[in-house]
Amino acid sequence: MTESVEELDQRNFSQLLAAVGRDRDIEAFETLFKYYGPKVRAYMAKLARDGQAAEELMQETMLAVWNKAEQFDPTRGNVSSWIFTIARNQRIDAFRRERRPTFDPSDPAFVPDDVPAADVEYEGKQEADRLRRAMETLPPEQLELLKMSFYREASHSTIAAELGLPMGTVKSRIRLAFAKLRAALEERA
Repeated sequence: MTESVEELDQRNFSQLLAAVGRDRDIEAFETLFKYYGPKVRAYMAKLARDGQAAEELMQETMLAVWNKAEQFDPTRGNVSSWIFTIARNQRIDAFRRERRPTFDPSDPAFVPDDVPAADVEYEGKQEADRLRRAMETLPPEQLELLKMSFYREASHSTIAAELGLPMGTVKSRIRLAFAKLRAALEERA
């Protein structure tokens, strides 16, 4: 390219941007960057009031131009408007990130209540009472196996060994106990 950056017109910028989108042309992007980079930085400096933030936003804008170059449609506007729309959107996104509250796990809104709601506690007590009454209907040998299995968390093989019963007997008694509990609970519901 023999023309200086200042001599380029909008038609040339459209061609450069098309080359970036189509061919990922680094020289074309470099020319766009040299021309628009300082303009975008100045625009961001007015909005950000922080030189470092303006520089970062300009870099993000130009990176977005590189990544989205193939999306540019010259029939919908010129290159300058397209790039500054990207810049404006980058600034809005940065503003939203700055304003987003930080998560504080000790904030009382995020700490669960230790005390359950009264209705939940009442329903839990009712369910426990229904289960206790249903368990009272079980034969003693089935009740004992259920208690060992669930309250002591003993395995079926441990239960069989402790009680001197075959493993199949332990399993079938527990299965029968569940069936009787289910029937008793459905009957009381």
